[in-house]
Amino acid sequence: MDRLWAPWRIGYVLGEKSTECIFCSKPAAGDDEGELILNRGPLSYVLMNAYPYNNGHLLVAPYEHIADISGLSEEQLADMVRLAKAWVEVLRRAMHPDGFNVGFNIGRVAGAGIEEHVHLHIVPRWNGDTNFMPVLADTRVVPQSLRECYEVLRNELAKSG
Repeated sequence: MDRLWAPWRIGYVLGEKSTECIFCSKPAAGDDEGELILNRGPLSYVLMNAYPYNNGHLLVAPYEHIADISGLSEEQLADMVRLAKAWVEVLRRAMHPDGFNVGFNIGRVAGAGIEEHVHLHIVPRWNGDTNFMPVLADTRVVPQSLRECYEVLRNELAKSG
């Protein structure tokens, strides 16, 4: 039997689970790098998904604790989409994906891991990025550390102004 080592997961597995909303606590912490926040807009912000589907998987969330897309104001929704558009371009320049999945997962049955705070996913996709691991082992292989990816994306953002 082959083994896939992922020692960085042990902190999550054994760690104390917080009851506070991560989309509220992360921007309030004041440590954007530590919280993997890449960019702040006036009404929403962009952060890296700590448990990504693919390398470069980003999330756009409003600062306000809102559970559903229908609760967003037009201004909040526009700010989220503006940030998503900008970050698709940053990802395109930095990582050269072949495509993207961009969207909201509303409700657990639709794939929402955190239902209580609406957020938008940006998932870069590459031709051939699927393999046997998700099918046979229910495991995703992400080829770059979160911190390394964070630095690549922050550097690309800085280059573009």
